[in-house]
Amino acid sequence: MHSDNMSSTALMRQNGETGATAQEYCPSRLLDRIMLLYNLKCDSDLARMFEVHRSVISKIRHKKRKISAELLLDIHETTNIGIGELRNIMGDTNEKYFSLKRSPGPS
Repeated sequence: MHSDNMSSTALMRQNGETGATAQEYCPSRLLDRIMLLYNLKCDSDLARMFEVHRSVISKIRHKKRKISAELLLDIHETTNIGIGELRNIMGDTNEKYFSLKRSPGPS
């Protein structure tokens, strides 16, 4: 039974729901899934798990910052979930996660 004091966001997190469709980019879906898997109570716990400032998690959750390739690799190494599956969970449908831009070679 849920406490009356629990916010709707907390209930959605507890139930693994974010209100996003499968194809919509939603990094919160990934953060929420990790929180459920590891029984984390808040974003601060998530930030400690990945050794980032809690503002990084907040900015990612509110789509003000993207999950960096470095953080994605940290999540993969910590959770043992494949990169492709992590990208799928958050709805990242780009062919490449990041591109390496090469400087033009000598002419």
